[in-house]
Amino acid sequence: MNQRQLGILFAASLTVLAVAVWVAHRAQRGSASIAGTTVLPGLGAQLNDVTQIRIRGAGGEQVTLVKGARHWMVRERDYPADSGKLRKLLIDLGNLKAMARKTRLRSNYPLLGVQAISAAGASGVRIDVRSPEHTWSLIVGHTSGGSGVYVRAVGHRQSLLATPLVMAEAKPAHWLAPIIVNVPQKQVRSVAERLAGERPYRIERAADTVANFSVLGVPPGRKLTGPGAADPVANALANLTLSDVRKAAPPPQGIRLSSAEFKTFDGLALTVSGYRDGAHGPHYIEISAQGTGTQAAAAAARINARVKGWQYRLPGYSYQQIFQKLSGLLQPLPRPHLAARHKPAA
Repeated sequence: MNQRQLGILFAASLTVLAVAVWVAHRAQRGSASIAGTTVLPGLGAQLNDVTQIRIRGAGGEQVTLVKGARHWMVRERDYPADSGKLRKLLIDLGNLKAMARKTRLRSNYPLLGVQAISAAGASGVRIDVRSPEHTWSLIVGHTSGGSGVYVRAVGHRQSLLATPLVMAEAKPAHWLAPIIVNVPQKQVRSVAERLAGERPYRIERAADTVANFSVLGVPPGRKLTGPGAADPVANALANLTLSDVRKAAPPPQGIRLSSAEFKTFDGLALTVSGYRDGAHGPHYIEISAQGTGTQAAAAAARINARVKGWQYRLPGYSYQQIFQKLSGLLQPLPRPHLAARHKPAA
């Protein structure tokens, strides 16, 4: 290779290097220029004007949150929404800021989870936030680290890494106002259990200063597991939380209801009736309230206004705590072979 050829090769190398440096510098400037910019312009200033949020996931899951006259509702259940979760979602979307540009290539969208939710293999969710004047639409994809999430505004090719971490479930049950009733154990005077196919029993105490509940209806010769065996039953309605809700309907034919009546020291009485829908199915309850005295009657009216006409699906452990079998409060019977082994000699 002669001197001229070496010069040409050296010049070409310098050109390639210069182009590479320029491209890298431009990419850095591009990412730097977008860092901190608002992903959904205008939303933060119009949060109070938002009237609807629709969240759709792959596979047809969808929830629609609608602003009513008094509170937000979950349209798919016609039931009040969890105001805390909803407020957090709106604030997070209003504060959503870009951290860096990511892919513009549709073929790479699945790597970030920001492809259209109708696409095969889609894993993200689409959020449409509406006010009377504007609609903001966003695809939320995979998370990145503990505070970042990949997003893409609908109608735009550019995907972004953004913060804060937006969590949006497309299941209606996730957005329901969770607390059904709240009757702390300290207020409970007695609970009468009438369970389908089981021996009825009652727990009670004379005053709220008494630590443990007495159990009435214990069979002769049986003992409680401990002094506080029945206390969890009395605490079963403290911040009672639903899994889902549906309009009240008669139980399936052949199903026997269980009931538990909770009475408080201030005159409030709540009757909880429930059943399990099939051998391995979900647990449902209905609640009604009555009150003796002005304050208790007013409290009962507020509870009935909220719960009347609804069946609440509960986690299994909550259902079992309300409808605790008497046998669950008692020490187990001795096994026959152990009883025989310890039987005194004649």
